Amino acid sequence: VQLVESGGGLVRAGDSLRLSCAASGLTFRRLAMGWFRQAPGKEREFVAAQWDYADYADSVKGRFAIFRDNAKNTVYLQMNSLKPEDTAVYYCAADSSIVDITSGRPDYWGQGTQVTVSS
Repeated sequence: VQLVESGGGLVRAGDSLRLSCAASGLTFRRLAMGWFRQAPGKEREFVAAQWDYADYADSVKGRFAIFRDNAKNTVYLQMNSLKPEDTAVYYCAADSSIVDITSGRPDYWGQGTQVTVSS
């Protein structure tokens, strides 16, 4: 199982960025997918998850959107109105249960992609 994130970078506050996570080695359409992030000196935290419904951390509701393309085995995280506090390494995650993702216990993790938001 491999999850490969891309799309991170350096942006300014208020900008938008879209992260991608390409999955291989599993039946993508049967999996819940999610995103986490870890800022320097902080614990990894849940950001968003998607299966038959979407769930978001309060800190990103209304600004971030998770969506997937099953034909491409890819999940995306559209990030709008970015803030400096969104700066973190963003990780893709997969699990057969969305509950395991939202509770921070997904079976599979990507290697992460850096997002830096300057003020």
